[in-house]
Amino acid sequence: MTTTRARTPRTTAPTGTTDATGTTADRGRRRLSARVRILLWLLFVMAVALTSVAATTRSFLLRDVDHRSNGLLAQESGEFAAFEERGLDPETGRPFTEPDRLLKVFLERQYADPDEELIGLVARPGGDPAQFIQPRDLPVALPLHRDADARRRIFDSPDPSGVLHRPEGEIRWAKVAVARHGDGDGDPEAAFVVAFHPEREVARVDEVFQVLLAISGVALLLTTGIGWAVAGRILQPVRLVRTAAAQLTEQDLTRRIPVRGHDDIAALAETFNAMLDRLERAFAAQRQFVDDAGHELRTPITIVRGHLELMGDDPAEREETVRLVTDELDRMSRIVEDLLLLAKAERPDFVTPERVQLAELTADVYVKARTLGDRDWQLTETADRETELDPQRITQAMVQLAQNAVQHTTPGQTIRIGSRAEGSRVELYVADSGPGVRPHDRELIFERFRRGTSRRGARGSGAGLGLSIVKAIAEGHGGQVRLHDTEGGGATFVLTLEEARG
Repeated sequence: MTTTRARTPRTTAPTGTTDATGTTADRGRRRLSARVRILLWLLFVMAVALTSVAATTRSFLLRDVDHRSNGLLAQESGEFAAFEERGLDPETGRPFTEPDRLLKVFLERQYADPDEELIGLVARPGGDPAQFIQPRDLPVALPLHRDADARRRIFDSPDPSGVLHRPEGEIRWAKVAVARHGDGDGDPEAAFVVAFHPEREVARVDEVFQVLLAISGVALLLTTGIGWAVAGRILQPVRLVRTAAAQLTEQDLTRRIPVRGHDDIAALAETFNAMLDRLERAFAAQRQFVDDAGHELRTPITIVRGHLELMGDDPAEREETVRLVTDELDRMSRIVEDLLLLAKAERPDFVTPERVQLAELTADVYVKARTLGDRDWQLTETADRETELDPQRITQAMVQLAQNAVQHTTPGQTIRIGSRAEGSRVELYVADSGPGVRPHDRELIFERFRRGTSRRGARGSGAGLGLSIVKAIAEGHGGQVRLHDTEGGGATFVLTLEEARG
């Protein structure tokens, strides 16, 4: 029945099958693995971060272009304004009176930047304004001095500066109107214009932006590879947990996950391994219980069945048969109770420790043991200490040792009970003066349903579980049960317990 339950989830699970690599093939839908989800989130965050960095860098560079162009326009305009105010005509040595002459002389003395145009404009009646330029080639599609419409729009604008948007490219300009000179009203109007073409500067910014995007793309590719490898390494214990869980059966609970490192994943592996340890112990206890019960109950069941089948009509025979059957049923009941007790020994609540006065507990055990048989019972020593243990379980173990001593001694022989404390260790013992235990039987007698070969005249009817129960109680307290010879002959059983530290 237990095997059927173990196989059912693996054959009827609706979510699909699991392979050794940790991938799941779902019949109804496809799931993204944790490794892929981690990688996608990492790439998303990286892409947002790198794009933000590239966009921010481009914004700062464009702002630098704006500052540079504005500074250049302000500088050139200021230089012209100062020259107009304080400049002298080199031919006359006097201030300029003609706008044409002023603009021509000023432009002859200036040297424009590669993306800059310096133009002088003088209005002419009935036509486009005349212009004075520095003859040179500009790296733009359509310079301002060749674009009559753009010159007219700038010359007619009431603003001292602005931005002119054209299909051929943007122009950032600044204008300084030339004051009238002379006496007549017919003096022409004029202006000095500084034009800056930001195409090349913006193109360099775009190139930097594209390089950043390319670097970001390479970084994302590298992040993909590195992230995939790192995520796989980090999640490897998780995949091992999943694989181990899929391969577990009642027949094989020995698989464990290797623990590496001291991080959360290692803690998960340790926790899973601890769970497997508990499961293995639980299944082992269950199998042992079934095997032991089947082995030990087979004989009394056969005896009961045989006597019942052969029982006749004679009242005396029937009474004897009922007595034998009742005795066997009582023995079966004791075997089952002992087996159940040993099965509970694997549970965490098998012992319930509490603060106990060791001397009082030893005296109680002595009083209870005296009723087990006509022996010379002696309470040799008691430890005057308060310790933490389960008094009911310890009493059960000590009484079992006392019963064992009674079975291997004769009336009048001495049985000593006592307790002592040495440092953090507490010991309770039962010493008899019987025949003792042979060396090769000292480990054997603590196994289930095993008895030593040195027993002589044992009067008990037990199934060989008493010392197994004592051992389980000692181990439940984190201690052990030891056996050594009694001085003068006999066997001494000692429960050794480590005192709990707060």
